Amino acid sequence: MYQEYIRDLLQQVRDKNISTETALEKFKNLPYEEMGFAKLDHHRQIRQGFPEVIYCPGKEKEQVVEIAKRLVDSRSTVLATRATEEIYTELRKEFPHAEYHRAAGAVVIRSGEALSGVGLVAVVSAGTADIPVAEEAALTAELVGARVDKIFDVGVAGIHRLLTHGEKIRKARVVVVVAGMEGALASVVGGLVERPVVAVPTSVGYGAHFNGLAPLLTMLNSCATGVTVVNIDNGFGAGYAAALINRLGEVHS
Repeated sequence: MYQEYIRDLLQQVRDKNISTETALEKFKNLPYEEMGFAKLDHHRQIRQGFPEVIYCPGKEKEQVVEIAKRLVDSRSTVLATRATEEIYTELRKEFPHAEYHRAAGAVVIRSGEALSGVGLVAVVSAGTADIPVAEEAALTAELVGARVDKIFDVGVAGIHRLLTHGEKIRKARVVVVVAGMEGALASVVGGLVERPVVAVPTSVGYGAHFNGLAPLLTMLNSCATGVTVVNIDNGFGAGYAAALINRLGEVHS
């Protein structure tokens, strides 16, 4: 990814294939590239191990494409979240190999060397309606370098469904739990495993659910130890955090 891009530049200078002045021009993009409508943080790949992610809502299609171009030019994998079919169509014109993960609402353009999957993150959803947020979490964790196991539709209304997957969940280094309605699944899982649990409330539910506020408060007030909570519908944030925690297991294993 971006480290390889820098290494390649330095190699080219050493081999006298490019001048130091040319390399210096390219390094001027560090720590960020001014694009007028955006300041693209190329340095994030070096600081955090994964490039900047494109959040699509609020951006023009042309802006998303231009950001993607700059990321691919620097050999970074592109992840565009909350992407519509329209944005995917626009990106495919420039990048025929772009992948649309419809369930996750995300576009991926793989560039450079992919991170190899390590450890294990389990992504658990309460209901089928929670799957889009769970898929966003799973895809993000995978791209950030984790192996991922998906276990869907195992909510507390049929607790036996969850218990049959107990052994599989306990094998994970980190568990992401995605739930709407009253959000009780995170507390149940937190009480069953000795692993960090990242809880994601979703905006799935009826009236007094208040578009995700009810499960958010339930998860924040969980009596189970080891449960942390991200914002409503934030599958991306949960998947990213889980992958970082999972990576620590490699360091200490």
